[in-house]
Amino acid sequence: MKVITIIFFAFCFLPQVKAQETKKAFQSTYYEQRRTLFESLPNTKKEIIFLGNSITDGSEWAELFQNKRIKNRGISGDVTEGVLFRLNEVTKSKPTKVFLLIGINDLARGISKDTVFNNICRIAEQIKTDSPKTQLYLQSILPVNPEFGKFAGHCSKTEEIIWINKHLKDWSAENNVRFVDLFAAFKNDSNNWMNPIYTNDGLHLKGEGYRVWAKTIKRHL
Repeated sequence: MKVITIIFFAFCFLPQVKAQETKKAFQSTYYEQRRTLFESLPNTKKEIIFLGNSITDGSEWAELFQNKRIKNRGISGDVTEGVLFRLNEVTKSKPTKVFLLIGINDLARGISKDTVFNNICRIAEQIKTDSPKTQLYLQSILPVNPEFGKFAGHCSKTEEIIWINKHLKDWSAENNVRFVDLFAAFKNDSNNWMNPIYTNDGLHLKGEGYRVWAKTIKRHL
């Protein structure tokens, strides 16, 4: 009986070990907290989804636009692979519109600009496949500013950001996706860095930055 009991408990433990071994690199504690919360929330009609990383996560979109249909699906630290992994939750409700901004964390992790671009296109194509009537707004990656001395891995990627944004703009024109040039609204003309009035760390936005973002996309809502 003792041997059988030991074997039983060992067998029960195996799936837990397997689950830990197959956990993706992007599945941080916070990522799982947010992802599982999103999955537990009810789907509603005519949703407008803001999808992305901490820059999206940091805004109160429904209040900013005074629109209860808007849902925040940003997760701080998220990457393109992480968005692909959780995309089913976004498209399941067949949202009216999706505003996507993703990619800067990939670059900070050393992922190539080509891979980031291709993954963003994959996200866009999956949304179109799973929810054909959804209007997708592909937002450019925002500029960064290294002068604050923070987020060095992110704020050293201006050239890669510009390259990705250009290719996303061209791809959008060829694939019936609306491209929103946020980069132009936030950059300094002199060096293509983020205007320091919109940020206090070179990467994330202050309140005035979110107001500029809202003004830039308001006509699309």
